[in-house]
Amino acid sequence: ELKQEFTRTLTADNPQAPKNIVRFSFKEREYKLVDYLDQTAIHFTLNGNLIPKDSDEGRRQSIRSSIEAEKALVETPAETSEQAEIKDEEHTGDTETAGEGEGEEEGAGEEVAEAAEAAEAAETAEAEEPPPPKAPEKKLPNQFNFIERASTTPFNPLRERGCQSEPVPSLNFSATVRQWDIYDAYVEELQRMEKAKEKEKSKPQAVKKEEEKRGARKLSLVEVQHIEPITRVAKAAKIAERMVNLNTFDDIAQDFKYFEDASDEFRAQQGTLLPLWNFQYEKTKKLAVTAISWNPKYKDLFAVGYGSYDFMKQGHGMVLLYSLKNPSFPEYIFSSHSGVMCLDFNSEHSHLLAVGFYDGNVAIYNLRKETSQPSYKSSAESGKHSGPVWQVKWQKDDMDNNSNFFSISSDGRIVSWTLVKNELVHMDVIKLSVEGTMQGPEGLQLQTLGCGTSFDFHKKIDYLFLVGTEEGKIYKCSKNYSSQFLDVFEAHNMAVDTISWNPFHLKVFISCSSDWTVKIWDHTIKSPMFVYDLSCAVGDVAWSPYSSTVFAAVTIDGKAHVFDLNINKNEALCTQLVVTRKKNKTTHIQFNPVFPIVIVGDERGLITSLKLSPNLRKMPKEKKGQEVKKGPEVEMAKLEKLLSLVREPEGKA
Repeated sequence: ELKQEFTRTLTADNPQAPKNIVRFSFKEREYKLVDYLDQTAIHFTLNGNLIPKDSDEGRRQSIRSSIEAEKALVETPAETSEQAEIKDEEHTGDTETAGEGEGEEEGAGEEVAEAAEAAEAAETAEAEEPPPPKAPEKKLPNQFNFIERASTTPFNPLRERGCQSEPVPSLNFSATVRQWDIYDAYVEELQRMEKAKEKEKSKPQAVKKEEEKRGARKLSLVEVQHIEPITRVAKAAKIAERMVNLNTFDDIAQDFKYFEDASDEFRAQQGTLLPLWNFQYEKTKKLAVTAISWNPKYKDLFAVGYGSYDFMKQGHGMVLLYSLKNPSFPEYIFSSHSGVMCLDFNSEHSHLLAVGFYDGNVAIYNLRKETSQPSYKSSAESGKHSGPVWQVKWQKDDMDNNSNFFSISSDGRIVSWTLVKNELVHMDVIKLSVEGTMQGPEGLQLQTLGCGTSFDFHKKIDYLFLVGTEEGKIYKCSKNYSSQFLDVFEAHNMAVDTISWNPFHLKVFISCSSDWTVKIWDHTIKSPMFVYDLSCAVGDVAWSPYSSTVFAAVTIDGKAHVFDLNINKNEALCTQLVVTRKKNKTTHIQFNPVFPIVIVGDERGLITSLKLSPNLRKMPKEKKGQEVKKGPEVEMAKLEKLLSLVREPEGKA
């Protein structure tokens, strides 16, 4: 698909231009197709009032405006000069007449001289007056400058407050409205803060102490407003980070989507695992991967639990949620005081994550809430386990639509937990017990409790479930009977690490143990149908979601084993080293529900993703003239056929 070339030629022709226009040719006296067409495509037109300066009309307007300005400048000084000449002539005439009659009447001459001096002073005062101001040059309005248009608002907008109205000092209406909005927001915020302070003061001391103990500190409104833009920036940063990682790990992404191992054609029944991304967080390098679970809704998201299987090295634990879109950093981070031993996503409410801890507590994390604390958590008062919780499993909602899940622990209890309002309600479903009694002090006979390590519910029969124990036994139990077991399987010589029903066949389940074996069972038969010795303690086993005959297991020597019973009932199709470091063990493995990949966890906190080669995920071949049947019924029939071949020799014997 990547090598396919798609040629696209870009031209300047208009694809919507008509190609069948004909016109009458008077020369040839017939209609002919027009060879040349106008390819211009007009997307937007707007008639404006702007005139180019270089055009004729623009030149006329500029000349006209300059002439008018010159006229205004010339008229005012011309008038003042004419008035000054007239006054000068009058002044000279008066002085001449005054000089002729000087000898006749001296007293009258003095009066005339004084009058002339007064007139001359008045004329000089008039001449010294400044000229009138120039008329301002009228500019053409720019219709595309919205600042000018807003500033030419002819009236002051009023802002009503009750019956009064206050004039806004600024002429820009949009700016003033925005200023009032900001002012109102500040006033409302101050009022809210004062109300919040009054509420805090009115709270009794007992309530405050309880909130401090729980650590429930409510954020103030100011803090919330500061957080909102931060979350927006964080969201944008997360998208940018994913884009950068997509470019950084582009070769791995190409392998994940397109690479198929061509050498599988030359291998008869063997396959390989192609390493893809590695997921590791700095703070989990000293913790072991204790649980893995894929999200049922978002197929690229998975949760990883971190803790320790060594009871001498117990400390804190963590729950991280990774996405295949961002292998460099987890999407969610939750810390705990005790090590995480198990976790499971709710199939109906994909945002709910159940977690079991080494100290016997269980908790529910809600991914929709922006908090690192669990929404629900058990306590000594609410029936917590007295030993490590080895597995948790969600079940269907009860009759009241309350979510519920089950947990199993080393204390021998299998407990049902129901989410009712704001608390976890527990109910003991069954207590495991070991056959026989132990003699206590003063001859007392004490009944010893069994230690549960794993369990799994039937995919179709809701009340039926299997329980694995530290003694190596597997109990078939029912929710309806709390005091007895339906059946007991002498399965392994050591603790049963994992037990799982086949997703397609209703009777088949698989188990693995530290006694180096993986066994496949029919729950109606006491003996195993298939037994595989992997020459090392088996940490985990998982069925594939696409085939009833494919499963994978990991051993503590760092290897992953993939089997397909339909191809080879005796040996693994692939045995590959996943962990390269010495003194490191693989602990868990899980298939992706959609993509052909598995993820493997180890004791150093590293998650490795591996892609299955074509030989490890073979589908039925198409026959000529026949459609290939797919689905759960076909997978169930395929496995049933294999089991019938195993049962026949036993029946004959």
